[in-house]
Amino acid sequence: MPKSARYFLGLGSNLGDRRGNLFRAVVLLEQAGILIRRASSLYRTQPKGYSGQPWFYNQVLEVESALTPAELLDIVKNIERSMKREPTFRNGPRRIDIDILLAGRIVVRSKSLIVPHPRLSRRNFVLRPLREIAPDEVHPTLRKSVTALSAESKDRSIVLKLARPRPLFTRPRRRTPSLTTV
Repeated sequence: MPKSARYFLGLGSNLGDRRGNLFRAVVLLEQAGILIRRASSLYRTQPKGYSGQPWFYNQVLEVESALTPAELLDIVKNIERSMKREPTFRNGPRRIDIDILLAGRIVVRSKSLIVPHPRLSRRNFVLRPLREIAPDEVHPTLRKSVTALSAESKDRSIVLKLARPRPLFTRPRRRTPSLTTV
């Protein structure tokens, strides 16, 4: 069996039920065999590039998988299609967006995929939730921690923390038998 790799994924939604869209994407990632290790809080974020659209909800996940970055990209794109993501324009509105932000120390430069994400260090809507769950993670090409990148960011867009995620998302919680007195 191939060795598992650790990835960080950025999720965003600004159409429809934004919170529900992020939750649905997490469920579909789990159903695809992607192990969710940690999840940031949800953040409400100001749109970048095109301001005439609803604000986004964003979240970052730390996941584990034996998939290669290209195979993970295929899964992510299939999830986006299954959630009816409609192509618009760059930085336009979307029901769901899932980006591979980091893949450990792996660097990928292909026509279909660039990892680390090329705009990661310039986007607070990704840096803030990533800093929440992995402040000491080091960007493999910039050789700086997420905390340092966040401190150096010139992005002044608004990023508001909303809520902590449900622990372990879709995994059922163990029920403790209730004690009753007779």
